[in-house]
Amino acid sequence: MLWIETYRPAVLGEILGQDSVVASLSSFAASGNVPHLLISGPHGTGKTAAIEAFAKVLYHDHWEENTSIFQTGDLFEQGKAYLEADERYAHIYQKDLSLIANFKYIVRWYASIRPLDAPFKLMVFEDAGALTREAQQALRRIMEQFSGTCRFILCAQNQSAIIPAIASRCLPLFFGPIANQVIEDRLREVLAGVAGDRPPVTDEDLDLIIQAARGDLRRAIMMLQVAVTTDQSVSEIAAARSETSTVALAVFNALQAQETAQAIRMVESLLIDYGLSGKEVISALSEVVHREYNAPAIVRALADTDHRLGHCNNEFVQLNALLMRIAQEGFA
Repeated sequence: MLWIETYRPAVLGEILGQDSVVASLSSFAASGNVPHLLISGPHGTGKTAAIEAFAKVLYHDHWEENTSIFQTGDLFEQGKAYLEADERYAHIYQKDLSLIANFKYIVRWYASIRPLDAPFKLMVFEDAGALTREAQQALRRIMEQFSGTCRFILCAQNQSAIIPAIASRCLPLFFGPIANQVIEDRLREVLAGVAGDRPPVTDEDLDLIIQAARGDLRRAIMMLQVAVTTDQSVSEIAAARSETSTVALAVFNALQAQETAQAIRMVESLLIDYGLSGKEVISALSEVVHREYNAPAIVRALADTDHRLGHCNNEFVQLNALLMRIAQEGFA
């Protein structure tokens, strides 16, 4: 069994490195006064686990009946085929309607179901950043109609992917990257709980895993399992470059060759083809800068853009502006 499932947080108190968010969710659950929520943050920081644990505190044994979870990323990537294959939607899916029409109909259908022994139910939208603008506009109207019996929770990597009309109706909660010390403590706990004879994992190995995880606790645990259960060394795991890292390096090569249009196309590929958020693109570019360049001007440009991505509605515009700035200031 995967360790990320074995050691997945089951209650709010097990969510690590997000003390302020956990305190807020615990307070909402204790008072029963729950607003609409917009939860954002990078992968592996506990967003989905926190939502599930929050629902369990609210509804106890009836948490599944009172929580409707929509995998919007899969829905808008696979289209109608996803609705046909999922047994939750097969009985209400209408073949003659468009994907957007089906999305609106299905969300309304679930929102109209009365909560069980509770004043309201939770409507959770995973990967909400995948929702098109039209789908978000439809969701805004549904939120207005069913706000008395439903609380809507949108979970996205980047808050800016959500239109202002929805974001203004939600309380934002941000899950930041997990601190290295927190990750190290958790990895040591996992190692202590592993039964049987296992290859030793040294302090140096742990440090390599932590640095490669970059605040993603789930990734760190996955890498630890690979290191412990296979013959692959930790140094090989940590040093291996992913496809996205290779593309990020190619972006800088294009900028250095004054081929800005090509660099823009590569960044758009990271956003569209690889499904990265704007902040994840910044992270991939930053890793290349740290490894290949010593350029304070590029570092400042990346930092400025990273800040703006938290307050903008169009990641493409901000990243394109970043590339132009790097071409002018970093490789002029």
